[in-house]
Amino acid sequence: MASQKSGALTREVDAGTGTGLGFIAKAALPVLPGVNLLPGVGKSGGELPDLTLTRHDVGIDRARVAAYASVCGFEPRQHLPLTYPHMLAFGLQMGIMTDSSFPYPAIGTVHLANTITSHRPIGFDERLDVTVRAANKRAHPKGTVFDLLSTVTSGGETLWESTSEYLRPGRGDTEATTGGERIDVVPAGPATWKLPADLGRQYAAVSGDSNPIHLYPLTAKAFGFPRQIAHGMWSKARCVAFLDNRLPDAVTVHVEFKKPILLPGKVAFGSLVAEDRVDFSLTRPKDGAPHLVGRATPA
Repeated sequence: MASQKSGALTREVDAGTGTGLGFIAKAALPVLPGVNLLPGVGKSGGELPDLTLTRHDVGIDRARVAAYASVCGFEPRQHLPLTYPHMLAFGLQMGIMTDSSFPYPAIGTVHLANTITSHRPIGFDERLDVTVRAANKRAHPKGTVFDLLSTVTSGGETLWESTSEYLRPGRGDTEATTGGERIDVVPAGPATWKLPADLGRQYAAVSGDSNPIHLYPLTAKAFGFPRQIAHGMWSKARCVAFLDNRLPDAVTVHVEFKKPILLPGKVAFGSLVAEDRVDFSLTRPKDGAPHLVGRATPA
């Protein structure tokens, strides 16, 4: 079902909307030579569509939550892990990015940062509405940046919000500012995590994000990586899981993704607790190169 007002299009999507390989196949079409010349497949690089995708009356599958929590390191709770609503929004995000009106191919677009605000914990029995739209197209030194804005509500109450910042590489503006408050790398603490070669496949199974750069050496090499890399949102979730008992119920967690994490591999976690925030990082143990920097603050 779709409704349109003043040029804006709102499309309601079935609550069972899938993710995974179907979306990835659709996402790959605009970058395939020849195929990208077909009507409705090629991308123009124009303006973002005024398009909102919504899933209504979404229920929580406890088994899926448990599988996600296991992969990401969350302890069992009476509410959803802080990062789990991203799983509910992911299919809509891919729906936006693979829509014929969207100006950029999903494949090759780089996830720069993510900010989640949880206004309160979400219970397993709540019925949720999930909404996603694209906004805030702007210049960047390395191309063009845009945001995917996701919101989860229940009975009209906003429970959870997320902003994912994406870069479409290309001709940039050297005078453009990246904005935001600088977050320094936190020195590594004693926590070091050994990540298996199949971590990307494990996370794909619980998230629906089957981007080939995360799955196998061969599929990752096709996109310029020496071998498969960890999902950025897995690395955020793993950090949040480690900090879970130190974060307030109403919290904003912002992360910036830096160097990719090659799989298999090791990462070192570090955190610094201050009165008004917790800063944290994932770094490469051998040289301290950052994979992720983040900050949690009360919402």
